[in-house]
Amino acid sequence: MGGWYAEHVAGTGRAPALWLLVGFAVAFALTRRVTRRIRAARERPVPPGAPRRQLLRDVSIGGVHVHHQVWGMVLLLVTGMLQFRYAPGTPWTEVLALLFGVGAALVLDEFALLLHVDDVYWAAEGQRSVDAVLLTLVLGGALLLGTSPIGVSRDDASSGWELTALVVTHVGFALVCAVKGKLPTAMVGLVVPVVATVGALRLARPTSPWARRRYDGRRLARARERFDRYDARVERVRDLVGGRPA
Repeated sequence: MGGWYAEHVAGTGRAPALWLLVGFAVAFALTRRVTRRIRAARERPVPPGAPRRQLLRDVSIGGVHVHHQVWGMVLLLVTGMLQFRYAPGTPWTEVLALLFGVGAALVLDEFALLLHVDDVYWAAEGQRSVDAVLLTLVLGGALLLGTSPIGVSRDDASSGWELTALVVTHVGFALVCAVKGKLPTAMVGLVVPVVATVGALRLARPTSPWARRRYDGRRLARARERFDRYDARVERVRDLVGGRPA
């Protein structure tokens, strides 16, 4: 295992990205586990007059509920400043990357609260946090495997003109995905070209600018039917990963 890690991870410069992704995934899983247990304990019925015994509870300072995104922001700031200032090298760069991933997970787990400037953690709007986390995991995994940040690298072309044409085409497909109302597909597609290509060729979301301008009644009905099924599957994944909204 040590030889494989040294050759394929540390030797290729992927070690910080790997440990960042590990910290991110583990911290998110543990955070959701804890918050779901706190919610279950809060909703558990208690006999009248009996004290509510709850081992896990929200953190409050001076009567103010301190959301875990605050601790995440602190971790991001501290680890980022240490890395940028000292660039300590192995193994401390990997340690800082791990802690950076933990901080990012704590922040993105409450992404919906930042977006709505409201405590919507267990509301339907709170599922945006799960979307942000899953999208980050996909993008991080793609970059860890060595994909170019824009899906196209110098090795893919024999000349500068060919490279330019590949980049323009690839980014164009990603933009089409965005106009078709498939923003996550567009973002993942920037890193993984085949995702952008497939997303650009398939039906647009019925509420997208593309569909409003280009779809007639029958094609719009097909788009609605397809995305109703797609949204139902996505909702089941969200509930499984993040817990069902209240």
